[in-house]
Amino acid sequence: MQRLLHIADRHRSASTTRWLGFVLAFNAGAVNAGGILVVGMYTSHMTGFASQVADGVVLGKGAMLLSALGALLSFLAGAAVTAMIAGWARQHRLRSAFALPLLLEAALLLPFGLMGAITLNWHTPFAVPPTVLLLAFIMGLQNALGTQASGGRLRSTHMTGNITDLGIELGRLFYRNRRELPPQHHVRADRGRIRLYAGLLSAFIGGGLFGAAGFHHVGFFWVVPLAALLLALALPPVLHDLRQRNDLYTVVQALLTRVRGRLRQWFRPPPSLKE
Repeated sequence: MQRLLHIADRHRSASTTRWLGFVLAFNAGAVNAGGILVVGMYTSHMTGFASQVADGVVLGKGAMLLSALGALLSFLAGAAVTAMIAGWARQHRLRSAFALPLLLEAALLLPFGLMGAITLNWHTPFAVPPTVLLLAFIMGLQNALGTQASGGRLRSTHMTGNITDLGIELGRLFYRNRRELPPQHHVRADRGRIRLYAGLLSAFIGGGLFGAAGFHHVGFFWVVPLAALLLALALPPVLHDLRQRNDLYTVVQALLTRVRGRLRQWFRPPPSLKE
């Protein structure tokens, strides 16, 4: 239980990092399965959206192109926000470097669960409702969190890489080495990696079952327990930093000011368009 309470802490053991990956994969599976039921899209499937961009250009379908661009940009923005938050927290020596993106994800899932049905009829410049853009942003946020927290070993929102790595290790496991070969030339499987990738895949599928059943029978509100789970995991490191640093509010204000400044730079029109 103590391990689970500090699963999102910046200072974690290898086993705690695995548990973080399992929780993130479960959450991604639930959100992804729910997304296909309520908006008709797998909102973490960036490979598909990248292909959809090409299809939209070739077929001349503007709506297809815009919806794919919207999902890609939202996912990209989510990953960038995680990197900014984690980098800022590390510079200020906070233990909540990975808990803060998790806290943000929980905060974004709550309005999705409470107001998702209402926003399905809202219009955006990307020909999809804001619900799709929000889910893609959340998946980008979470995937970057798992990648940064594990040094690139954990991918929680899509299973292609995990299944590939699992297949590689299973191939090595069942490979029959010739007896005359010296031991240093034997092909050996990494059983720890097998357990990791099989666990991530199982957690993703389990989350998908949880999400599909819940969204089918309950609706958008089913995402609230997922938000509560992420909130419970994120709070211990955040509360620790709040107790240890009396100036954290000032630091947070500085972070928000920096984020606003960067957003103004990114979305500032070129000089030729100002006149």
